[in-house]
Amino acid sequence: MSEPRLVFIKTYGCQMNVYDSDRMADILAAEGYSTAERPEDADLVLLNTCHIREKAAEKVYSEIGRLRALKKSARTDGRDMRIAVAGCVAQAEGEEILKRAPAVDVVVGPQSYHRLPALLARGARAVETEFPAESKFDHLPERGTAAPGPTRVLPLQPVSAFLTVQEGCDKFCTFCVVPYTRGAEVSRPVARIVEEAEALAARGVKDIMLLGQNVNAYHGEGPDGETWSLAKLLTRLSQIDAIARLRYTTSHPRDMSDDLIAAHRDLDKVMPYLHLPVQSGSDRVLAAMNRKHDRAFYLQLVERLRAARPDLALSGDFIVGFPGETDEDFDHTMQLIEKVRYASAFSFKYSPRPGTPAAEREQVPDVVKAERLTRLQALIAEQQRDFNAGMRGLTTDVLLEKPGKHPGQLVGKSPWLQAVQVDAPRALLGEIVTVTITGIGTHSLYGALADGNAHERAIA
Repeated sequence: MSEPRLVFIKTYGCQMNVYDSDRMADILAAEGYSTAERPEDADLVLLNTCHIREKAAEKVYSEIGRLRALKKSARTDGRDMRIAVAGCVAQAEGEEILKRAPAVDVVVGPQSYHRLPALLARGARAVETEFPAESKFDHLPERGTAAPGPTRVLPLQPVSAFLTVQEGCDKFCTFCVVPYTRGAEVSRPVARIVEEAEALAARGVKDIMLLGQNVNAYHGEGPDGETWSLAKLLTRLSQIDAIARLRYTTSHPRDMSDDLIAAHRDLDKVMPYLHLPVQSGSDRVLAAMNRKHDRAFYLQLVERLRAARPDLALSGDFIVGFPGETDEDFDHTMQLIEKVRYASAFSFKYSPRPGTPAAEREQVPDVVKAERLTRLQALIAEQQRDFNAGMRGLTTDVLLEKPGKHPGQLVGKSPWLQAVQVDAPRALLGEIVTVTITGIGTHSLYGALADGNAHERAIA
């Protein structure tokens, strides 16, 4: 019997990269690979990269430099370690990676990773970054087939999972590389998504986050031959009994359709949390970003969503210091944040992405960006504290996902995606329990089991 092969996967960036890494692990498991805990132990090291932030490619090259030393050491020990680069940096850099980094054996883009075994089997350095005509999803094995390594402790069975339903984007925001690295919008057929969701449910998953670069632009083929919207897909997924919670990310305001707003009102399994990026509160900057909406449209959309679901928590994305942003533009962003009142948000200084239109424009000085970002993040942090403080004394459902840091403590998620720490027996892991929020921490809430019978059921 041949020795088992080990793969170590390092994931950068977004939730879709996490999903893709899991699927690449499944593909490699079918080829006899188990997972390694450390790159030093691996026969294959796979870097699944992200190209959104500044200097993303340079960070990857730095990591490859560290791996080159491991590869040399492995060769000295008689082992053949191989290095593969996947994801959006792989898509953007392509052949350049092989030229700059001789230690790399395989480069594969995010739409082509189903071909990874064939690339590895060639036995020569290879690049695959074309956008294939076929869907990668038609070539992926059943989820969760990746085997643990011989020394790895098996993790708890997860009760939350990502599920990609859509990829790519046709919006072409002037700051964004996604249309170039992920391609045009493509939606998976409803039947394949339902099949994967049912398989997740059979494994004990109760909370599913639907993923897409522009997820609410979903327009997949339904079993009736018609094109289904995201709202119709959510309605179908809510019919899977074992699935208790549904969420989706990331959305574009322009694709927030009437039926999707109604789904937040009508579908109990759709959680009262929505990530709805606006990027700026200035109409002038929004036009320069090619966001295809203005400030008034976004604020009216927020009003409609909250009318449909009054307890809805909103999160957002903000880019500070976009080329040409003035003090007045930034003040408009701060005023929008004051008006909307977010439960959380992601915010970043603008960083030029090569090949995007905004990268060629006159840049805002970094010191100005930093000062604005500090002010914006302070306001968001204040709103997040206020939102969390409003939970004190509330009794709500919490899905318990993992053990906490302290004995007898479990950590779960509220319907609003907050971490909640609860003193509860380990037997309740994976269960949805009723919890009363008793304390507010910096990054999480604290609660006590409200149902006196929950503990008795767990230990009976």
